[in-house]
Amino acid sequence: MAGPKDRAPVLTPQAEDFPRWYQDLINKAELADNGPVRGTMVIRPYGYALWERMQAELDARIKAAGAENAYFPLFIPESYLRREAEHVEGFSPELAVVTVAGGKELEEPVVVRPTSETVIGEFMAKWVQSYRDLPLLLNQWANVVRWELRPRVFLRTSEFLWQEGHTAHVSEADARDYAVRILHEVYEDFMVNVLAIPVVVGRKTRKERFAGATNTMTCEAMTGDGKALQMGTSHELGQNFARAFEITYLDEHGTQQLAWTTSWGVSTRMVGGLIMCHGDDRGLCVPPRLAPIQAVVLAVRDEGGVVAEAGRLAEMLGGAGVRARLDDRVALSLGRRATDWELKGVPVRLELGPRDLAAGEVTLVDRLAGIKSAVPLEGVDEAVSDLLEAQQSALLRSATERREARTQDVSGLAEAVEAATTGWARVPWSRLGEEGEAELAERGVTVRCLLRPDGSVPESQDEQGLVAVVARAY
Repeated sequence: MAGPKDRAPVLTPQAEDFPRWYQDLINKAELADNGPVRGTMVIRPYGYALWERMQAELDARIKAAGAENAYFPLFIPESYLRREAEHVEGFSPELAVVTVAGGKELEEPVVVRPTSETVIGEFMAKWVQSYRDLPLLLNQWANVVRWELRPRVFLRTSEFLWQEGHTAHVSEADARDYAVRILHEVYEDFMVNVLAIPVVVGRKTRKERFAGATNTMTCEAMTGDGKALQMGTSHELGQNFARAFEITYLDEHGTQQLAWTTSWGVSTRMVGGLIMCHGDDRGLCVPPRLAPIQAVVLAVRDEGGVVAEAGRLAEMLGGAGVRARLDDRVALSLGRRATDWELKGVPVRLELGPRDLAAGEVTLVDRLAGIKSAVPLEGVDEAVSDLLEAQQSALLRSATERREARTQDVSGLAEAVEAATTGWARVPWSRLGEEGEAELAERGVTVRCLLRPDGSVPESQDEQGLVAVVARAY
């Protein structure tokens, strides 16, 4: 009789209950658990390995864009937030405030950072003296706290991990160019070419933009159930924070000027986006360029040198640049182990048993297509590498086709609401405006972003001919 560890986990089908499927997958693929405080999460090793790969890919792109990593305090004096009125008003409902520490009431409450514009602004003012000190391009990898009333693991948690970039520039044009560069060269490039998620890049409306910003640009993904998920944002802050924190510099003529600043960030929400965009009823599907384990080699039985050969095969793959893992847990059934790796979305599985070894071949399993094939042991590294590239392209193609199939061009508000029951709508912004946006919000539908007709990002929401992308969202 099969024991508890030999029974294959079962996921709720996506078509039956997508949110339940999502939670099932997080649990059974061992990605995360709920933390002991409501709204917090414990990221398990495999879930954290996904985040580490995201960090590595993004960090390289951020550094290529000229930013340097730094670290700023978790605790921020409450007075700092109050120096930018729109900012504190926007974050006030989400703040966690410390009033007692060391057994004593604090003279001034401190806020657990919801974001770091204020504390970084304080130090930018200290570090910037001359135009020669600009641009100042900073990034930090950190945790932040925003007290969440309706938590969902990875998507909305009271504490989450992210990177937040903060920059200061000599002019509005320089700041805008850099915010746009981050949006495209860092975020869009990573999401499309590594996550294989075809994001729509656009401008947020005034109602939806970041508190204290003059412009917010966004990357929006479509989930498997046709909703929208904001994957990352880049903000122009104008001179609002520079004025509040006196971030000034002497220009080349010796005249004191206010700097122009930006901020931008992505978070562990991207792990949720990965699950919701690429997962299926058998589990997660991890794009090969992201996958912490691209191929797992399973020794079927400890017989006839199988374990040793499986180890050699894993080493050979590693030498060929494939991130490979050996699974020699022969005390567990092959079926249970195969199901575990399938749930985790490892792109390629190689199963090696005594018969395979005798025939000089290995069973290659394509996680995406669910197809098994016998391939010669010699040359298996090339077969695996080719399959990984094919899977990467297939995931992006499938996600793009789904988004296009579930996006409708409509002419007005009522049609937009109807289209948002199954996917996205594109509607002329002139037919909605801020009044129509408010009416959509009452029906649980939001304007995700504004685009020009050619799909580019507008510099103002008042440009003529803009298109609004409308959807229900997580």
